[in-house]
Amino acid sequence: MATSSPPARPSPPLLALFGPTASGKTAVAGILRDRLGADVISADSAALYRDLPIITAAPDYPAQLVGTVPLTDDVSVGEYQRWAHAAIDAAARPLLVGGTGLYFRAAVSALELPPPAEPGRRAHWQAEYDRFGSAAAHEELTRVDPAAAARVHANDRKRVVRALELAETGASLAPEHDRLWTEDLRVETLIVALDLPLQVLDDRIEERTLAMAAAGAAEEARRAWSDELSETARKVLGLEQFATLPEHQAVAEVALATRRLARYQRKWLRRMPGVVTLPANRSAEEVADEIVALASAGERLPRH
Repeated sequence: MATSSPPARPSPPLLALFGPTASGKTAVAGILRDRLGADVISADSAALYRDLPIITAAPDYPAQLVGTVPLTDDVSVGEYQRWAHAAIDAAARPLLVGGTGLYFRAAVSALELPPPAEPGRRAHWQAEYDRFGSAAAHEELTRVDPAAAARVHANDRKRVVRALELAETGASLAPEHDRLWTEDLRVETLIVALDLPLQVLDDRIEERTLAMAAAGAAEEARRAWSDELSETARKVLGLEQFATLPEHQAVAEVALATRRLARYQRKWLRRMPGVVTLPANRSAEEVADEIVALASAGERLPRH
């Protein structure tokens, strides 16, 4: 008796949705999940963490790589990439959704990122930088990785430390190939980016921040802030503000920081050659309709 072959993946194999905070990605992805039978996979550095569903605006439907990491754990982009690749490969219809540019890039890219350094090595190089000074630390970087040293100013403590940390693992802050990242896709991919006029985006951010406060963001944040937190967990936008400031002040500061983040995320739109950019100043159903039509027509970025 002949065995049947597993069903082929739909075309394109990966659908990826990018956009700034408050552009409506979560709502659109929820509709696409229902219409396409897709498995939503998050590309959001904050959403990875447990116990912060309000502050991270976690979706109200099942999504992978959401709420999976304890607040005590640090997460590197390389670790996220391995998790994302595994989730994409396991899904019959993967739908990548996110606004964290580096995470999104890592998920779609075939280029493997270096593994995290051994525990304690970052603290070691930070101490060495502080002990011997910026010039000596940069001189050591020049000795072990001249290409990285040429890219990094001696006074940039964070990048000098990271470059020394990478050099120990055999990796470099200055990769041999530095191509546009959409040239290194793992599989054929349709990448759709949502965009909004800045004023509309700012208004949505204000509304969302107020809704976050009304839903109990301060209580959630104080509970998390009172326990042990990793370095990367402490950077979750809104966590420190809602945990330590009066609510009205927290709302103002979180809204301001989120507007800055959204402007940075919009810059990623201009760094995505070949990506389909759609206006998001309309209903989520209309946006989803257009994405379904694009996917059905076979729009995609080819794997190189």
